[in-house]
Amino acid sequence: MKTKQEKRRANGEGSLLKLKDCRFWYAQFYSNGRQVRVSTRTENKTAALSILRKYLGEKDSGGDPVIEDRKLRYADIRQLLLDDYKTGKKKSLREDADGNEYVEGLPALDEFADFQTVDGEVKKKGVLVSEITRAWATRFVRKRMDEGVGSAYINRSLACLRRMMRLAQEEGKIRVVPKFKFLPEPAARKGFLDDAQFEKLLDALPTYLKPLVECLYSTGARVGEVRQVTWTQVDLDSDIIRLEPEQTKNSQARLLPMSSRLSAMLRKLKQELKPKKHDIVFEDTNLRKSWEAACDSCGLGKVTRVDGEYYTTYTGLRIHDLRRSAVRNMVKEGTPQTVAMRISGHKTDNVFRRYAIVSDEDIREAARRRDLSRVKALQGAVVESSATEGSESIVQSIVKSDR
Repeated sequence: MKTKQEKRRANGEGSLLKLKDCRFWYAQFYSNGRQVRVSTRTENKTAALSILRKYLGEKDSGGDPVIEDRKLRYADIRQLLLDDYKTGKKKSLREDADGNEYVEGLPALDEFADFQTVDGEVKKKGVLVSEITRAWATRFVRKRMDEGVGSAYINRSLACLRRMMRLAQEEGKIRVVPKFKFLPEPAARKGFLDDAQFEKLLDALPTYLKPLVECLYSTGARVGEVRQVTWTQVDLDSDIIRLEPEQTKNSQARLLPMSSRLSAMLRKLKQELKPKKHDIVFEDTNLRKSWEAACDSCGLGKVTRVDGEYYTTYTGLRIHDLRRSAVRNMVKEGTPQTVAMRISGHKTDNVFRRYAIVSDEDIREAARRRDLSRVKALQGAVVESSATEGSESIVQSIVKSDR
């Protein structure tokens, strides 16, 4: 015989019913004062009852039961992702030539999901979200790998997919987010160049690009930040460039100290061009092609023309490696880490240390400094205590080995 509590649940909170012209059982219950009705997608009453109990169990545990929206499509959860980027004011949200918004990794995902926009209007809404499973994501990965795409780029797409699915879950549109398998990525790049190599590179670049490249190498700023600098932000009296919050990746204003050479370059440029206050300072026309050609000419990269094609491929030093070089130089010169991070715009120690690359020559130099320190210590001990002849010979042997 049913208890009063069980009767109340059956009558007021949970029940099974069949709707007209529908073969499936529907689960019906109340949550936060509102009636919820959802198809169990089964004709078996026992199975339907099990699903109902699951929903009620979720509700009794303190949260609203999450109901899948069977009509939900890729376009719907894609919009959740873009809205999340907008409200968070994330600067990785971009626009293509047609004015369509996207983030890195999303276009390839759009194509695979059969999503399409024309003149800003959605023409194809893409696959049903219920079809986006781990197996579906695996097929996407295989397709991208067959196209020769690197694992890092594939993972950016998977990250977009996982994020939009989690947003849909937070809004109660789906119950479970599949566990997508990410690919192992190559180790972080460790490209950098020393002062001698930089001088050769600077000589090989067109004159109009030299101020930009000098700024990147001496300050460690991101190329996207420097490209936005106007003359109102350049203080030639204090040799400082001021970056505004809206120009930086982390939305924090920064001051970039100019090297003496950069200061001289900008003084000359200002005198020759007589620019207006809001004119862009650094010219970047054909930056990538000019960079690749210059690196190829001084042995820092290799430009290869593809047989039978008009285009070329490039391997070697990247423009972003100037940022690594600047951080490495600041650390070597003894700049306090907090100051160096303030200049370069790094927010976390972990990422900053990844940029502070240590070369083999740095390690050898550390060993030489250690030996020299020992020599000086022993020499001081000899002077203070009138050391024996044997001690002097030890000092002399260390000095010889250091040479």
